[in-house]
Amino acid sequence: MTHSKSQILTVIDQYASRFKEISSYIGANPELGNEEYLASARLKEELTYHGFEVEAPILGLDTAFIGTYTAAKPGPTIALLCEYDALPEIGHACGHHLICMMSLGAAVGLKSILDEVGGTIKVFGTPAEETRGAKVPMAEAGMFDDCDIAIMAHPYYAYERSGSSLAIDAVQFEFHGKSSHAAASPHEGINALDAVIQTFNGINAFRQQVKSTVRIHGVINHGGQAANIIPDYASAQFYVRAATRKELNILTERVIQIAEGSALQTGCKLVTSNYETSYDEMATNDRLSNTFSENLVQLGIPQEEIVSGNDHGSMDIGNVSLRCPAIHPYIRVVDEVHTLHSIEFRDLALQERALDGMILGAKALATTAYDVLTQPSLLEAIQSEFKQLKH
Repeated sequence: MTHSKSQILTVIDQYASRFKEISSYIGANPELGNEEYLASARLKEELTYHGFEVEAPILGLDTAFIGTYTAAKPGPTIALLCEYDALPEIGHACGHHLICMMSLGAAVGLKSILDEVGGTIKVFGTPAEETRGAKVPMAEAGMFDDCDIAIMAHPYYAYERSGSSLAIDAVQFEFHGKSSHAAASPHEGINALDAVIQTFNGINAFRQQVKSTVRIHGVINHGGQAANIIPDYASAQFYVRAATRKELNILTERVIQIAEGSALQTGCKLVTSNYETSYDEMATNDRLSNTFSENLVQLGIPQEEIVSGNDHGSMDIGNVSLRCPAIHPYIRVVDEVHTLHSIEFRDLALQERALDGMILGAKALATTAYDVLTQPSLLEAIQSEFKQLKH
């Protein structure tokens, strides 16, 4: 390991207790997407303490920020992505209190050698990954177009290479009918709940004609008031997922047509909307991913423990990965097999074992970024792979 890499690790270790304290604070004070005021404030305060110039809010999002440090010597631009929103009722069961400090810790370690090697570090505070992910409008605004790489790591029960994710649309169908007494005058009503049920039935039949990678799942979020009143309003919310945005656009249109057919069958009026932000698919940069894995091995993780990447649903980093080379690997922070978004994972992710895993993740991110900053041939290979993706 080079002297500069050793310095990066030393600096991260130097501030490890501080990083753990901030992560524990965020973990103990969970906030929903776009309401992460406590988390955002602590992260911005820490970046300022370490000499980063902090810009906030971003794109009108109160809890979004960008912390930047630029060396006098020119070089590549490294984007490190922070997430810090929690889940309803179960708090930080996805470990975002660890994600944000992996990226911030990596930024602090990397900054210690940046004046020597040259370049720019940008720490993106990206709210609401679980619902209305800020990375989507940031990507649309071109904020990652001048970044050479964008990296982050996710806590998990295993070391896993950066893999794929599904593009997603969140579609809401609201049906408007006419209420009437279900026993005395049923003939005067137009049943909005029937339209919702017909939509579910139509989608269930449609599943026979979709690829195995497609996911369509939904709930009835409003079904009426009482059994003896024909509902004049009912609504359903669906997640529609596919391997690529191109495929998903066609799929979502088919699902909307099913709902339109249900409205026609029942005599209801239909209002269609998106209740959360649409995400594109994750396109992992394999050369960059391999570099991250190589650094994990240098940090003492046996090669055989780093498993192939899986599809973990949908993530707003997908939109980033289509604008610049990106990775989203997984770091082992718990020693028991518990799925993300579970109470068991949440509780373990607050323990010292998880905080130690967080520090390891910060080191792996920082040393990966160092390789990109100091090896022009590596950066060229990463960018060449990315250009092939765009074509």
